Amino acid sequence: MYRDQITNHILMIRPLNFRMNEETAVNNFYQKSLSDLSENEIQAKALKEFDSLVDKLKSKGVNVIVVNDKSFLDTPDSIFPNNWISFHQNGDVGLYPMFAPNRRLERREDILDILEEKGFIIENVIDYSSGEIDEIFLEGTGSIVLDRENQNAYCAISPRSEEELFIEFCEDFDYNPIVFKAYQTVDDKRALIYHTNVMMSIGSSFAIVCLDAIDDSKERKNVIQHLKESGKEIISITEKQLNLFAGNMLQIKGKDNKTFVVMSQNAYNSLSNHQLSEIEKHSEIIYSDVNTIETCGGGSVRCMMAEIFLPRV
Repeated sequence: MYRDQITNHILMIRPLNFRMNEETAVNNFYQKSLSDLSENEIQAKALKEFDSLVDKLKSKGVNVIVVNDKSFLDTPDSIFPNNWISFHQNGDVGLYPMFAPNRRLERREDILDILEEKGFIIENVIDYSSGEIDEIFLEGTGSIVLDRENQNAYCAISPRSEEELFIEFCEDFDYNPIVFKAYQTVDDKRALIYHTNVMMSIGSSFAIVCLDAIDDSKERKNVIQHLKESGKEIISITEKQLNLFAGNMLQIKGKDNKTFVVMSQNAYNSLSNHQLSEIEKHSEIIYSDVNTIETCGGGSVRCMMAEIFLPRV
């Protein structure tokens, strides 16, 4: 079965309790406290950034399905739905085990009902969340970066991305697993990057990747080889750019199948003119200010968008 790499349909969760999540900060080294702002002020700023991004996407013809978070749930990271759910072209849905206990509250059956009401077909739900019992985690398309067309799946192993469960995912969804470790410098030491999609993004004809984060030369060569064999133009970013979320991008479709690469304003500002022109050879760029979300949440625009590839009625 042919698989599309990019989609016009995006699920986004409008936050109601956004703040810095103390349960994820232990291994997400991008999170920082905005101690000069109250929780209400942080929530208000995050909501403004969220709504602005949604407006930009819709203005380009992207079908954005916005679902409100539930106010009674303590879900500070609900704005990042791609970590707990993924949608696939054959009608399968994946549900994933989450490292932080308060992130497990984000899994909501009613979201599947909403999508079915909108004409999407769900054939099968593959639920890996029981891994939480044994503290085995694999956080969706945060942990896994998919080259859907070439059936390659990339995973940087970390406390939130367990290798054996990743292999099981690849067997269930028919992907070739490409495993490696990616690092960032924290307090002058090399620490594992918590999610693969922070350091790499794969589009239909290109890949944005921080090769400097893959310390092992054999693993780095293996990633490069698979990307090149898949026909992807590799656009390299530095670790400094990675820290500004230049790897956390997503290519999507808008009106008349025009393609766009979505990134944050911080990511856009970090890139050189040459890098921007390399990206623009493939797609128009959409960028948006999500600084509060990046600072407190430790994730950026790609994490905010769960791609919907499900078939439609």
